Amino acid sequence: MKKLIALWVLLVSFSFTKAQKTGEQQIIRILNEQVSEWNKGNLEKFMIGYWENDSLVFMGKNGPVYGYNNALTNYKKGYPDTASMGKLRFEIVSVKKLSATYYFVIGKYFLTRTIGNANGVYTLLFKKINGEWKIVVDHSS
Repeated sequence: MKKLIALWVLLVSFSFTKAQKTGEQQIIRILNEQVSEWNKGNLEKFMIGYWENDSLVFMGKNGPVYGYNNALTNYKKGYPDTASMGKLRFEIVSVKKLSATYYFVIGKYFLTRTIGNANGVYTLLFKKINGEWKIVVDHSS
């Protein structure tokens, strides 16, 4: 009986760890896809990682922006061409599972541009929505 319980605990632990890694891997894949699309100059596809909803929150230097369309509009205003976009690189500091439906990401971004480089830090709150991980809150500075 003890062996059976020990095996069950091991299997549950393995399943949880595998699920957590899968969530982390999916989030890292999304962030890598965003970098790739940014570096192609495609803001619409860069936004694929964000929740396409009016409840999306983007916090930047000018305060909160609510809604997917408003966030995309702000990106287009701030980065009107590939020169202003430059080449993006993320450095992920941590990916922490908060619950079965939330992950918290801390990272750094680096833009290499002919008009002057830019960099900063970000925190992202990912939520699993309809089976997909989406950014629901982005605080970049």
